[in-house]
Amino acid sequence: MSEERMAGLVQDALAAAGINDEVLAAGQFNPRGQSGGLFAGGLAGAEGGGLLGEAAGAIGLGAGSLAGMHAAGVRSGLPDKMLVGVTATTVYGFASPTRHSQPTALVFQVPRAGLTVQVYQRVNVRVLELIDEASGSRIELEGNRLPVTHSQDVIAALGSLSP
Repeated sequence: MSEERMAGLVQDALAAAGINDEVLAAGQFNPRGQSGGLFAGGLAGAEGGGLLGEAAGAIGLGAGSLAGMHAAGVRSGLPDKMLVGVTATTVYGFASPTRHSQPTALVFQVPRAGLTVQVYQRVNVRVLELIDEASGSRIELEGNRLPVTHSQDVIAALGSLSP
C-alpha cells in the first residue's frame, strides 16, 4: 500500500473526528514490545505444546506468538495495531485493524511543540518514543522495518531519520 493511501486513511479519520489538519506522513505501528512478545510467546507455546506432540507444538507456537504480541498491547494500554499520522503541529495515533483499513478510534493526539522524539534501531523494528518534555510521559511504539508499513516515513517526518 502506498504511503499516500495510508496518509489518506488518516486524513479521512481526522476529518471524521472534526479535526482540520493536513497529514504529512503516515505509517503503521504497534505498541513497543510486541515483536519481543511474539518471540517469547512463541517459544513458550511451542515448548508447552511440544510436550503433547509435534502438531501440538506447532499449534502452541502460533497461539503463543499471538498471545505474546497481544500482551504487549495490553501492558501499554494501546491497541495492537495503529496508524500514526504526522502533521506540521501534531502526531496522531489511530486504532486500525490493518494498514489498509479505515482507522476506528483516535488513541492519542500529541502536539509536536514540547515533544522529544527518540528512535532506537533494533534487529527487525524501529522503536519510536514520543516524550512530552514538560511531564516526561511517553508513548512507546515500534514500527516494522519492512517498507510497506511506512514507519520510516513517520520517523523521517518527525526529523529523526533520513528518508
